[in-house]
Amino acid sequence: INILFKLINDDCFNLMKTIPDNCIDLILTDPPYNIAQYSTGNIFLPKRKPINNDIANWDKNSINPHNLVYDFKRILKPTGNIFIFTGYNKLGQWHEAFDKEFDTFQIFIWHKTNPPPKIYKNGFLNSCELIVCLWNKGHTWNFSTQKEMHNFFECPICSYPERLKSPYHPTQKPIKLLKHLISIASNPKDLIFDPFMGVGSTGIASLELNRRFAGCEINKTYFKACFDRLNSIYH
Repeated sequence: INILFKLINDDCFNLMKTIPDNCIDLILTDPPYNIAQYSTGNIFLPKRKPINNDIANWDKNSINPHNLVYDFKRILKPTGNIFIFTGYNKLGQWHEAFDKEFDTFQIFIWHKTNPPPKIYKNGFLNSCELIVCLWNKGHTWNFSTQKEMHNFFECPICSYPERLKSPYHPTQKPIKLLKHLISIASNPKDLIFDPFMGVGSTGIASLELNRRFAGCEINKTYFKACFDRLNSIYH
């Protein structure tokens, strides 16, 4: 892929079978966490939007990490890295599927500085998300300073005007966080791949950092939003 970006509206499990071996420098993706099954319903608040515990219907479609191992390993360059956003409920599955396949399986924490409030004050605020990090010896790695290279990053959750209102994506990730990860784990002109690209935030972050981007999204509405966002950078 020699163009700046290529977007595909398809099921990534179909698409990945067509991707050549050893061509991707970084897989950075945010598959469904499948936490809707644990939802107790939305929490309605005075004078603000409800806290969305139900996520979306697409979150009910279970993703099995074992089904991604073969193609992720096959399309990734030997110098490549993989970052996968996930929830506490899926972490064990990702570890079971991928730990033995890579030299390093590490967890990175995104700390949200403005998480939803705990209305009933009966537990901790849900202020952290997990990112699975995978690589082999000789991987691309732009180490800066000891202080800046903690496996921990703080920034707010995605908010307006960055967050799209239409279509609204309940798990849209902030560009600042994605740029931090891309800067560390790839170089300019490298090819970044997101098989669950949603509304395309990984693509935006990649292009702004002078990387190339390939993305796949099965939802037609999200796909169009992603296409429009990336196209607007050059028009």
